[in-house]
Amino acid sequence: QFVESGGGMVQPGGSLRLSCAASGFVFSNYDMTWVRQAPGKGPEWVSSINDSGDYSNYADSVKGRFTVSRDNARNTLYLQMHNLKPEDTAQYYCARGGGGPYNYPDRNYWGLGTPVTVSS
Repeated sequence: QFVESGGGMVQPGGSLRLSCAASGFVFSNYDMTWVRQAPGKGPEWVSSINDSGDYSNYADSVKGRFTVSRDNARNTLYLQMHNLKPEDTAQYYCARGGGGPYNYPDRNYWGLGTPVTVSS
């Protein structure tokens, strides 16, 4: 199970930090991924981090603005988002497993998500 938090409404240029508390599995054994879905659009892979937290990758659309991290002692995944843009508006989900530009974990391994709205 996953419980995402930290979403909200922010003005363009603002920042948010998303958290995802994981339970029910050995968190430190799995790569983790953030996926987002904007209204009326399909899912979009955002970022993934490996099980130990020493490797991560990002979608081009967020590279340089978002940072993924994890705390395996707390079974928690994070996404720090800076310089937010209106096009970042979406429901953000954490997911168990790795991903990349053309793939992401099966939806059965997603949380319920947290909403992010970027608007002036």
